Amino acid sequence: MAWKKNLSRSATREIVTIDATDKVVGRLATQIAQILMGKNKATYVPHIDSNVVVKVTNASKLKLTGKKLEQKELIRSTNRPGGLKRTPVSKLMQTNPGAVLEHAVKYMLPKNTTQKERLKRLSIEA
Repeated sequence: MAWKKNLSRSATREIVTIDATDKVVGRLATQIAQILMGKNKATYVPHIDSNVVVKVTNASKLKLTGKKLEQKELIRSTNRPGGLKRTPVSKLMQTNPGAVLEHAVKYMLPKNTTQKERLKRLSIEA
């Protein structure tokens, strides 16, 4: 007996639009991560794509609480000795405010093969 692939799954994705005006970065990032993983649906399965695209608007109007704007730094590595690169959040908020939110969402998603695919479904507009 030959098995056929189930072609009944639709290729359409649900689009969730979020307005980031006056929202705190961390709290918004947790909501976005939950939606991208599909945990807000009753049919949640960890390894199955949730078919949701998240679009964030007004990223330039995000808020940071406390002294995070002056003190926080985003750190990345070049994987070379002495290759830590530090970028102050205050500078990044002026040049690319969406990068701050994307960094927060990235580290709230599970660190496995689905992380890259889920981040592709996040679009941020300043």
